[in-house]
Amino acid sequence: MNDLKTRWPGLAMAAAVAFCLSVAPALAQTAAAPAPAPSPVQPGIDPVRLESFVDGWMTDAMAREHVPGAAVSIVQNGQVIFKKGYGFADLTPRRRVDPDRTLFRIGSISKTFTWVLLMKEVEARRIRLDRPINLYLPEKVRLPGESREVMVRHLMDHSAGFEDRALGQLFENEAGRVRPLDLYLRQERPDQVRPAGQVASYSNYGASLAGEAVAFVSGKTFERRVDDEITGPLGMTRTTFREPRAERRGLPAPMPGYMVADAARGYGWRNSGFAPNAWEFIGQTAPAGSASSTAGDMSRYMLMLLGDGAWNGVSIFGPQAARAFRTPLRREPPGVNGWAHGFMIFDLPGGLKGYGHLGDTLAFHSNMTLAPALGLGVFVTTNGESGGSLAGALPSAVLQHFHGAAQVFPRPGTTDLAGARAVFSGNYLTTRRAFSGLEGFVTRLGGGADVEVTADGRLLLKRLGGVEAYVPDGPAKAGRFISANGDERLVFRIQDGRATGFQTAFNTETLQRTAFLDRPFLLIVMSVLTALAALATFAGLALRNTRDLRQNQAQARASIVQAMQAGLWVSAMLLFGIWAAGTSDQQALVYDWPGVLVVTASACALVAAVLTFITLAALPAIWQGGRRVESWTGLRKTFFTVTVLVYAGFSILLAMGGALEPWSR
Repeated sequence: MNDLKTRWPGLAMAAAVAFCLSVAPALAQTAAAPAPAPSPVQPGIDPVRLESFVDGWMTDAMAREHVPGAAVSIVQNGQVIFKKGYGFADLTPRRRVDPDRTLFRIGSISKTFTWVLLMKEVEARRIRLDRPINLYLPEKVRLPGESREVMVRHLMDHSAGFEDRALGQLFENEAGRVRPLDLYLRQERPDQVRPAGQVASYSNYGASLAGEAVAFVSGKTFERRVDDEITGPLGMTRTTFREPRAERRGLPAPMPGYMVADAARGYGWRNSGFAPNAWEFIGQTAPAGSASSTAGDMSRYMLMLLGDGAWNGVSIFGPQAARAFRTPLRREPPGVNGWAHGFMIFDLPGGLKGYGHLGDTLAFHSNMTLAPALGLGVFVTTNGESGGSLAGALPSAVLQHFHGAAQVFPRPGTTDLAGARAVFSGNYLTTRRAFSGLEGFVTRLGGGADVEVTADGRLLLKRLGGVEAYVPDGPAKAGRFISANGDERLVFRIQDGRATGFQTAFNTETLQRTAFLDRPFLLIVMSVLTALAALATFAGLALRNTRDLRQNQAQARASIVQAMQAGLWVSAMLLFGIWAAGTSDQQALVYDWPGVLVVTASACALVAAVLTFITLAALPAIWQGGRRVESWTGLRKTFFTVTVLVYAGFSILLAMGGALEPWSR
């Protein structure tokens, strides 16, 4: 969700090497501690000036980013100081956004509700953060093998070590495909690709496990607990984790009709116009992202969080949880999110520390940012596929305008960095991806980033078709960088004078320097060579005079196999190319995965690879015959051998990436 792989691939998808702090001592200190002292009341933002600024900023951003509708709410010092809707919740027929009525999908902001419920169980001593999550799960959902060592705290800082899978199962566009949470957790269990506690790498599956745990220990469904313990007491009458579908046995009750009528519709920008998206069903992994809410309801939620769990005479959680949601679980470099027991930690303009979460689905993008030092909270949500930049930028823009010092951009590069080009330049691959099968192959292709250092001392990060510039934040070889045009940060890990990977500020992933065999360039080179070998084979068939051809029996059979291989490799590449050309359509990518094109391409490549290794074993027989008239010429034997070796190299790369597994997802 945040994250989501709504951005290809990070499908995103279409993404931290560090040490994990021990949680138990911190919680032991907070268990008997009083509630955190409230922050001193800061001078509030003038509502008139605030409305003028937000109106202008939103109007410009929505037009630039092609966003049909949005809603914003801002609270400060215990009051709602701004609440407004912009644009349209639906375009057919036109229905304007109402901040108190229009429900938007809030994506991974849903996880904060899950962490609130989890910390309530910790306060009640029914769950302990330093114990295995399996202790709090039904037997049929428990993690097997080494995954049994995953602790509750590892879910909250996303360090359980799970690979991240999304295609074909994280979202559904048909209500009939929605599964109960426990069934989803059993059927879609990801592999644990690294030991727990090592690296923060965002996991929707981990958050879903936490939601199943809070349901299991209480004997209530997750949705019922949210209704009874959070949204109900706070009067959030237009917030729900339920979705618009028919009543179905084994699933939670559907979204009430009055909410369905007011739900915003998601849109994508297609051919200079808006096209409606299908409803995104996320109920099968509800604790990770199925919530829908209004700007008005989210203002109540932010006031409660800023009030350390209490608002309007209602207490949702106690002082232990209040401290936890402002205490990082991971020791990270300055500027990198350390995961405050599930909440993201943001560095904000003016040197402020913020807490909250981002939320992304395919068509909805949201941001909830809290600045406790100012008693300030900002919530923004949009219903356009391209609204991620808007949602990500508004809270910082508000804080910069009203509380930040003036800054001059772009920041200049440094000669220090220009001299350390070899330390950082290279290709890096995200940890937030699938690691096997067809999804592993395509996310490996799209999950990389190229880092370059320019002559004027700037670091360029090239990823997903975009380029971002960074400059050193201190000595270049320390590996700390800040955006040339903002406050975004990168932190590289340096070992033996060379960067081995880097973390982004959100700490949802670590990008690790790729090994030689994992580099996309090598796969591209081998693809080109394979295509050329196949075309040369076809040309030989067309030009060769078969009447004058002299060959033994093994060579005759090998010639037939060679032609079959060429046809299979070309077919696989064409099918995959046709599929790749359509990946800009996020809905088709996510809902229709893997689809006939990818599966058929993989099957063709698998058969071609098997034939390749058969011909590889037959090479000694191909070279027999010497100068006998019934044998190929030396040139023909050499060409055949080169072709086999090229195909074999390509097959090995594809097998390593998971592309030769048409039965997988």
